[in-house]
Amino acid sequence: MKKTTKDAIVIGFALFSMFFGAGNLIFPGYLGMQLGSHFAIGMIGFLITGVGLPLLAILACTRGDGTFESIAEKINKKFAIVFASVLFLAIGPLLAVPRTAATTFEIAVNPFFPKIPAVIVILVYFLINLYFVIKRSTIIDTIGKFLTPALLLLLVVLIVKGIAAPIGNIVEIETTNVFATSLLEGYQTMDAIAALLFAAIITSSIKNKGYNKKEISPMLIKSSIVAVIGLAFVYGGLMYIGAQTGDITTKDVSKTGLLLLISKNILGRIGPVVIGISMGLACLSTSIGLITAGSDFFETITNGRLKYKYNAIVISIISFGVALLGVDKIIVYSAPILNLLYPVSITIMVTAFLTKSININAIRLAVYTSLVFSILLQIPGLNLKILPLSAIGFGWVIPTIVALIFGAIIYRNKLTT
Repeated sequence: MKKTTKDAIVIGFALFSMFFGAGNLIFPGYLGMQLGSHFAIGMIGFLITGVGLPLLAILACTRGDGTFESIAEKINKKFAIVFASVLFLAIGPLLAVPRTAATTFEIAVNPFFPKIPAVIVILVYFLINLYFVIKRSTIIDTIGKFLTPALLLLLVVLIVKGIAAPIGNIVEIETTNVFATSLLEGYQTMDAIAALLFAAIITSSIKNKGYNKKEISPMLIKSSIVAVIGLAFVYGGLMYIGAQTGDITTKDVSKTGLLLLISKNILGRIGPVVIGISMGLACLSTSIGLITAGSDFFETITNGRLKYKYNAIVISIISFGVALLGVDKIIVYSAPILNLLYPVSITIMVTAFLTKSININAIRLAVYTSLVFSILLQIPGLNLKILPLSAIGFGWVIPTIVALIFGAIIYRNKLTT
């Protein structure tokens, strides 16, 4: 096997592991249940934002020095720091970390020990987090290296068996805006946000293998194909199986409850136990990594004024409070936050490829326009249905494109940087 091929596979699995958050597994099956016979269209939409955007994010970062800050700083240095901080808060204490805790309780503990209060389980969960984060122990990293392959193997068995022996019939469901709804549901994976912040890790890994700057993008593309195949199989397979549950469950089933139901119907009594333990440990590994990264980040941008240990404690306390809301409530309140962050993130990703052909002022105008309209669209009572695509959640797209074109015309005779 050629060195480039071997490296592409290794890096591809690293990319897969980065995007393969255990908490994300609750979304595709539930979306499949909601869409029923329309699951194929939904699968395309979900994969575009749940898989395609994270890969675009990493490729966009290669337009700089491989980090998000390097492409965001071209817009404005203060903006880059503020927006990166907001992204870290989103994948940290506000959304992703508490979701791992709530998912662990609902999948790994509550079904088997229903009398143990959520507050106790989640408190213990974050005490364990803090132990490993503050100690900076590598034990959890070692465990994580085994957990991801083990959980993937379990899912392969689950999906293959679910395809070979369907657990129910795919029913016809009346629904509208299937594609747009699925695109927005893909936001919930938060992988594109994570990719922007952690792209430096993958880029650094490629450089360490001896590849120069010109070789980074081709290697990332090859690696991305490996990651896409893996993620498409997992997400697509779970969505297909979820579509089979329309006549064996009720619409009020929770996202975690549906995953447990699927595992029980396919793997028998042992299914919920195995997937509960696997996902619980995988969620713990993910949250420890996120808390560590966030604590490091805020110590760095404050030049050490906010100490790593203090940051870890504060992030854990906030995450603990949010986790008590439960998975479904966290998802509900996370939607408007992600609808604010994704338009700006997507605009930064796309325009990163245009910096050599369009003046940076035009790009700034587009980014700030996406920010303004994403905020306006989240204000209750403000009727912006006149905007194209606003009815399906993408009212920011046309104004951003118009701003970019307008800026390109105004600054066409000026230098691009």
